[in-house]
Amino acid sequence: MITEVELPGIVEPDGLRLRQREVPQLAAGQALVRMEATGVSFAEQQMRRGRYYDQPPFPFVPGYDVVGVIEALGDSAAAGFAVGQRVAALTKVGGWADRLVLNTADLVPVPDGVGAEEAEALIVNGVTAWRMLRIAGVERGDTVVVLGANGGVGSLLVQFARYLGAQVIGTASGRHLPYVRELGAIPVDRQQDTVAAVKAIAPDGVDAVFDHVGGTGIRNSWSMLGRGGYLVSYGTAATRDQQGNAKLPVLALIGRLVTWNLLPNGRSATFFNLWAGKARRPERHQAELRADLEAVFGLLAAGEITARIARAFPLSDVADAVRYAESGAAAGKVVLVPDTLS
Repeated sequence: MITEVELPGIVEPDGLRLRQREVPQLAAGQALVRMEATGVSFAEQQMRRGRYYDQPPFPFVPGYDVVGVIEALGDSAAAGFAVGQRVAALTKVGGWADRLVLNTADLVPVPDGVGAEEAEALIVNGVTAWRMLRIAGVERGDTVVVLGANGGVGSLLVQFARYLGAQVIGTASGRHLPYVRELGAIPVDRQQDTVAAVKAIAPDGVDAVFDHVGGTGIRNSWSMLGRGGYLVSYGTAATRDQQGNAKLPVLALIGRLVTWNLLPNGRSATFFNLWAGKARRPERHQAELRADLEAVFGLLAAGEITARIARAFPLSDVADAVRYAESGAAAGKVVLVPDTLS
């Protein structure tokens, strides 16, 4: 049997419910993966409220990514995979289950010595951070700003940027500033005038800003850039109100960024979406995701970066996990594990 978490509609965390179904027959090119860790990310928080940019229709099983062990293969000759092998996958939905049927083409081997929870913390967050730094062209000697530097993506942006040789200014609430400093960033309290604080550190502006909020505050992020600077907006937290109604629609935000790119001031801006291009070039998109995840896992295995787990919850305590992730108290990744491992 497969036990999974169903999100029936826009509900409070207690409205999440467990359901069971039979394990389907595997087809060639499929694998049955026993979940070892799956994440509670900002995407699921938005989906629960019906506020996600690419909202799946209700009901569905949330779970953006997963790490697990292959229990069975639909094709005994599946290249590069074997029963008992630890793998990771970016699922977008479906990860909150004790077993999943996945396409082997979507699986990435987890290196020896890397734990399941560590690997889980790096799938969607790590690929997102790694790819955005490449888009912005961050290199040694640059100064960059990471908003929400204590978060899942933010903390990895700090580490990757430091690995590339950049100076990082990281914003967070007061209680998370010691963690931001520990990561190697210059901490700035988000409750203060962050633009003024950044300008005090980098009077000529910074080389890149990574904005996870979006909304009207995007103007402040743009104003922090120096000539030749690059703004990457990758979040939609401020684009909808608590009822899910649009405040600053994502398309309007993208339009604003496009307009800014036309200004003759040497600055650039883009909206990052991890799934962009998949519909047009699915095989290329899949190959790029795989290569990026392998690179991120390689940095973790080599000790160049660390993965911080805020807390692990058994799958049956998913409501508590969601409440904790949404409380703002977590520094690092909130993960779900099978009940037998809790």
